[in-house]
Amino acid sequence: MIAEAGHYALVLALALALIQSTVPLLGARLNDAALMNVSRSSALAQFLFVGASFVALTWLHVTSDFSVLNVYENSHSMKPLLYKITGVWGNHEGSMLLWVSILALFGALVAAFGNNLPLSLRAHVLAVQAWIASAFYLFILITSNPFVRIANPPIEGRDLNPVLQDIGLAVHPPMLYLGYVGFSISFSFAAAALLEGRLDAAWARWVRPWTLMAWIFLTLGIAMGSYWAYYELGWGGWWFWDPVENASLMPWLAGTALLHSALVMEKRNALKVWTILLSILTFSLSLLGTFLVRSGVLTSVHAFATDPSRGVFILAILCVFIGGSLSLFAWRASALKQGGLFAPISREGSLVLNNLFLTTACATVFVGTLYPLALEVLTGDKISVGAPFFNLTFGPLMVPLLIAVPFGPLLAWKRGDLIAASQRLIAAGVVALLAVAVVWAWTTRGAALAPLAIGLAVFVIAGALVDVAERIALFRTAPAISLRRAAGLPRSAWGTLFAHAGLGVALIGIVCETTWNSEHIAAMKPGDSAKVAGYEFKFDGATQRQGPNYRELLTKFSVSADGRAIGAMTPSKRTFTTRGSSTTEAALMSRGVSQLYISLGDIAADGAVTVRIYHKPFVLLIWFGPVLMALGGLLSLSDRRLRVGAPKPARAPRALQPAE
Repeated sequence: MIAEAGHYALVLALALALIQSTVPLLGARLNDAALMNVSRSSALAQFLFVGASFVALTWLHVTSDFSVLNVYENSHSMKPLLYKITGVWGNHEGSMLLWVSILALFGALVAAFGNNLPLSLRAHVLAVQAWIASAFYLFILITSNPFVRIANPPIEGRDLNPVLQDIGLAVHPPMLYLGYVGFSISFSFAAAALLEGRLDAAWARWVRPWTLMAWIFLTLGIAMGSYWAYYELGWGGWWFWDPVENASLMPWLAGTALLHSALVMEKRNALKVWTILLSILTFSLSLLGTFLVRSGVLTSVHAFATDPSRGVFILAILCVFIGGSLSLFAWRASALKQGGLFAPISREGSLVLNNLFLTTACATVFVGTLYPLALEVLTGDKISVGAPFFNLTFGPLMVPLLIAVPFGPLLAWKRGDLIAASQRLIAAGVVALLAVAVVWAWTTRGAALAPLAIGLAVFVIAGALVDVAERIALFRTAPAISLRRAAGLPRSAWGTLFAHAGLGVALIGIVCETTWNSEHIAAMKPGDSAKVAGYEFKFDGATQRQGPNYRELLTKFSVSADGRAIGAMTPSKRTFTTRGSSTTEAALMSRGVSQLYISLGDIAADGAVTVRIYHKPFVLLIWFGPVLMALGGLLSLSDRRLRVGAPKPARAPRALQPAE
């Protein structure tokens, strides 16, 4: 009965989405406020029904109702409760239901907190959201129904993919989807602006908080996915340039460019057409990521679906929305009034440079990801584009971007003074040079450019601090006055500091881990020892134990430094009998922001265990950086001038004038 109720709720959500996609547009054409307000009530009701459908599927997993095919294929009665819940989205059908539930959530948020929007604009935005929702409701109901029953229910389920039975799965996919799907709001605002033929600074002020919210979640989702792969897959790496990893990176790059472009549009009423195009491209790249994961064209730990019919359906959705929106853009963009002019050396100019590097980097990742797929389709040849290509193309694009990052906030709007900004950054440059000298003196191996990269990272961090120091007149006035100025700074200023500093922090972690990482591989028996980077690892032995739905070989290593015991590490291998597969559970020990890492390999007949032992200096900074960036985004989002739904001055609605 629960399964049928969930299915029926999904059908009702589709019906509401169809109403929401048509009636408000008719109301906007007739200038009928009552019909336009249908968008608000239908968006809220749609979220209620799709939410009920998602809760129903969750309940079926929690209660282990194996009469439902989705539960049978992805659950087990002995599985811990947490993994029963995460198993809801650990499969194609359930993850698509989560995807469309988040889509409805964002539509409901616009309906609930978009009272400051012009009625016609809100109606168009929610109608476009409903077009997207309708397409994916049909996709789920026709090809991916999660509520299909089994005629003769089995007693036990097949269990969830063991790799996905991890706490990271409870966080990574929802965060990632909140980012992916969140960009649908930017897309809907762009389509609404093109349909109405209206675009100005007020539009940018309305769309930027939604874009920032999606960007925050996508940043955290990518970071969480990287950390999950790092410790769960037992390979010791944090980024593989996997096509599906790239599919999440591309909308992040485009979304970052969109945030900066929308800022120029809000402050200077410029870059209108470019901002609209970025809004379309960012969500289009999110849809592309959905296609790659679910079409069956990729073989990856991230990929869910292999049914070609599903891939064709999503490809059709992709063509309709990307092709339709770009066609609408080509038709209407020329009618949009251009904004104000600005000098190349200005804050606007620096943000345009930012957009240039970010979009070019996004294009290189796009080409490197899709070229092998296109070549295979056209010629049948299979090639692999891996880390060397991306490192040689993506990396050099990031260097000038990072050099330019500290300059942007120090330049004035419309016309800036590059020499004055450079003088303000002298202190940051000196600190960066000192960092280069120190790293060069203390290191005896590794790439020659690594100290320069560390210096660049320090320059980015110090440059972000210089911006705030200039704003509060640090060291140029009394400390009490500087503190008062610091307290009075807009939260968006602090957000910029944390976001830019987070880039530098992440770069330090990346350079240190890739350059000075130590690795030791050996077959060890109980009593054997190994030394890595000044640490000694003694293999104390192994024991077998029974888990809820697996058997586990648990090993113990005593770790010491300079003859002093500092703790124990317990890597293991788990065998899931239902699935007939095993996983490696790596052991981690944090030493400040560095980590010791042990993963197990094959077990020989004589009892020897193949062990990989790593020392990863400053590796945690790789993920602390994105957390700082997301914190910066949250600070900016909490600024009243950017807060979602915050009332705006009376002039804001009047600013939305028809384009000339």
